[in-house]
Amino acid sequence: MNSSPALTFVFPCLNEERTLEACITAVRASLEPSGIPYEIVVADNGSTDRSREIATTLGCRLVPVAARGYGAALKGGIEAAAGTYVMFADSDSTYLYENAAELYQEAVKHDAGMAIASRMIGKIEPGAMPPLHRYLGTPVLTTLINRLFRGKLTDCNSGFRCIRKADFQRWDVRSDGMEFASELLIKALKADTKTVEIPSGLRPGPAGRVAHLRTWRDGMRHLLFILSEKPSLFEKSGLALALVATLLQLIARITGPVGIGPFHVFDLHSQALLLLGGILGTQLYVFGCSLFLRTADPQLKVTRKLITMDEGNLFFLLLAVLASCIALGAGLFITWSRSGFAGLHQTNDLLAAVHFLGVAATLSVGLLAVHTLKKAIPAPR
Repeated sequence: MNSSPALTFVFPCLNEERTLEACITAVRASLEPSGIPYEIVVADNGSTDRSREIATTLGCRLVPVAARGYGAALKGGIEAAAGTYVMFADSDSTYLYENAAELYQEAVKHDAGMAIASRMIGKIEPGAMPPLHRYLGTPVLTTLINRLFRGKLTDCNSGFRCIRKADFQRWDVRSDGMEFASELLIKALKADTKTVEIPSGLRPGPAGRVAHLRTWRDGMRHLLFILSEKPSLFEKSGLALALVATLLQLIARITGPVGIGPFHVFDLHSQALLLLGGILGTQLYVFGCSLFLRTADPQLKVTRKLITMDEGNLFFLLLAVLASCIALGAGLFITWSRSGFAGLHQTNDLLAAVHFLGVAATLSVGLLAVHTLKKAIPAPR
């Protein structure tokens, strides 16, 4: 180790007494022969076993992190790091720590802000990764990140990475949980940071160890964060769905049922599905609007106008929608009473009216939520 390290290796730690020593020893065995000036930091997240004692006995710098969570521990360790580059990996003995020197050298060689030890292009030993993670979870999330943020990654969930600290401080990474891994990648890609990978792998953890990862909860956290960073996906797809469904509903109301070859369209079933599409599309659109409150400004002019709408105009929009709902209900009741409260045959008219009113109501109530959130969510940095 060196008083002015070029590299800080951070181990996030929560009760890892069974594996921590072996991980530290393996990292040293990789870095010592390379001549890389380094230090090892153990970011302890509240261990109640001998993890802290092991870390200090082996000459590591112990950094207690009070905020709980994988991401919180790593952020605490990275902020405390003295190295220009910071490398981290789980302290459960599952990663190939012997690749540490190669990972650092690859980052420096390419002047990369991030280098990733990819398990998916390396050797994954039998039993090291559950099939659900290996063949579904990681490939799906990696593909999603690549498509949405123009990445060329093979393993978005690798917890063995090397980052330049100065770049990390610009990314403004906030997640405290397992989704920290996805946020780190997405923020790097959005900042056009050069990212490289090396083949690595994964080993099985010790028998009987309870993993901190919870598959469905943490997988959903990753997915939610990925989607939250791409509000335009909901904005554009939702708006397109709402507009197309509403236009087709209007055509159905004007033309009535139409026969096209063997197909019979624009009858009640078509209208019901178009109603569903219109409301779902509007809901997706206002969801996208709400996501823009925590990210960049929207590209679509209509979205910018709705988000910045004068509150007085919003009030009158809500009032108009409420009045329209009351008028529709009252008109239907009058028609019903005139027929002696017998069966009504207004389905076609009603479906069309509910479609247009439902879209307007969903949009106005959604905008009410967006403008309420504006008062609670700080403007994006």
